[in-house]
Amino acid sequence: MLFFYIVEDDQVVGLINGPIVNVRYISDDLFDTVLPNPPFGGHQTVLGVAVAPEQQGKGIASKLLKHLEDEARKAKRETVTLTCRAELISFYEKLGYINEGKSKSEHGGIEWYNLVKEL
Repeated sequence: MLFFYIVEDDQVVGLINGPIVNVRYISDDLFDTVLPNPPFGGHQTVLGVAVAPEQQGKGIASKLLKHLEDEARKAKRETVTLTCRAELISFYEKLGYINEGKSKSEHGGIEWYNLVKEL
């Protein structure tokens, strides 16, 4: 599992996390079992992006995603893959992610969409 943080004035203002998987889309079992990350290849997932409420709208989530993408490229990952709610699709599309339709995930009883960025 990879974690990256942005700290300002000794406060964490944003974080991103996700393990490497061998499949294109996130599945619900990923929330139960995390295996060691392979050093190269696979798909970098994003399980969470969080920004402190008072810091939202300042580009922090975009910076975190870019850093994660850069690290994934170095490790020759195929894609960055994530699921999100419908209201966040346009945010990710502006960053180059492609909406590949509804996810099979039932995590949290929410309707999720698969978004993928080729590396």
